[in-house]
Amino acid sequence: MTVYTTTDSPLGELLLVGEESATAKGGTALASLSMPGQKGGAVVLDGWVRDDAAFDVIIGQLRSYFSGGLTHFDIEYAAGAGTEFQRKVWTALDTVPYGTTTTYGRLAERLGVPRAAVRALGTAIGRNPLLVVRPCHRVIGADGSLTGYAAGLERKRLLLDLEAA
Repeated sequence: MTVYTTTDSPLGELLLVGEESATAKGGTALASLSMPGQKGGAVVLDGWVRDDAAFDVIIGQLRSYFSGGLTHFDIEYAAGAGTEFQRKVWTALDTVPYGTTTTYGRLAERLGVPRAAVRALGTAIGRNPLLVVRPCHRVIGADGSLTGYAAGLERKRLLLDLEAA
């Protein structure tokens, strides 16, 4: 069953979508974390059930992160989203440490993606359904500039400032 809730954050209202899971802390595996105005962000669909309590553990971690007390999320992600290539890129995002950044080129190199396919890597990053918790905001341009964040560059800057990266 697909469940959802919303919660306030320094980035604005967050929409959390999940699937019931016997193995996830709190019983919910996170499928999507998005915000209003986000390119490709989730919208509540018919048949989804609002269940605020299902997200207590995840929201607790988000609040701790936003207050500076958490540097690594311990959240189970729902399976099934994305292509094999996208999942490979998203898994690599999880390895970019808190308080640091990497470039699209370095991430491509780490994954063995040819330079000619860096644009495909950027597209995969842009389709990350789990903003904030899967740290696509830590990927920047080769010249250090902020580029390509589905929720807007001002939110990317806020997250990097929070992490002091």
